[in-house]
Amino acid sequence: MNQKEQHRALQTAVTAALEAGRLMRRNAHVAKKVDAATRHDIKLELDVRCQALIQRRLLEGFPTSAVLGEEGVAGDARSPLRWVVDPIDGTVNFTYGIPHACVSVALDLRDPNSAGGYRTVVGVVYDPFAVELWTAIRGKPARLNGRAIRVSDRRKLADTIVSVGFGKDADALSRMLPMLQRLVHRVRKIRIMGSAALALTYVASGRFDAYVEPRLSLWDIAAGGLIVECAGGVYRPRPLAGEHAFEVIASNGPLHRPLERQLKQTPC
Repeated sequence: MNQKEQHRALQTAVTAALEAGRLMRRNAHVAKKVDAATRHDIKLELDVRCQALIQRRLLEGFPTSAVLGEEGVAGDARSPLRWVVDPIDGTVNFTYGIPHACVSVALDLRDPNSAGGYRTVVGVVYDPFAVELWTAIRGKPARLNGRAIRVSDRRKLADTIVSVGFGKDADALSRMLPMLQRLVHRVRKIRIMGSAALALTYVASGRFDAYVEPRLSLWDIAAGGLIVECAGGVYRPRPLAGEHAFEVIASNGPLHRPLERQLKQTPC
């Protein structure tokens, strides 16, 4: 994609995210219709509505592209352009009336030299409750509400705030608990916020110094991961067994190796 197409893609993603965010805000205090619930997750009817709205806007702007989300792939699966969408990241928060959830939209470009065969080139995360919009185009500064942002410069674990997540299955929980026990004694504070995309954008903004989660889906992290990179941070998702599944460590850079060592000590 040339620069003009990347900017058009960014504007298309922003438009879709803002519309979905408005729908979330209108339904913030309305009783939620639950389509499915598991021990550690909830799927709402509003997830489907937001996904459909976002998908419609993206395919209007780029009719020959594909759209990947939790429900599978829409559009042309053979396209070199693939949108990766999480219509409501932080669904459990949203369901319980906690105003910490967001819309995440990324654009991937097919690239045989990249892990997974795609490279993320555009990322948008929108928090409709804090009215914060993060944007990034690969190779350019990440921005929050139009202002360039940068990761923190803290280098000692003892000075840091680290966000963690536990995943949704027993294996991920079992893996993360020992790491949490070690980290809590080594950092200033641990935060468990409930939205992977916002945890990543908080790292990009210097609010958090790092984020760790043992198992996530691509749509949770694609946009936020690019935003971290464009803000000068390090984002290295590790593929796991299962389609579009990853372990994630994102950091300001200096903290990356210490956190990787902590994660490697955790029994699989």
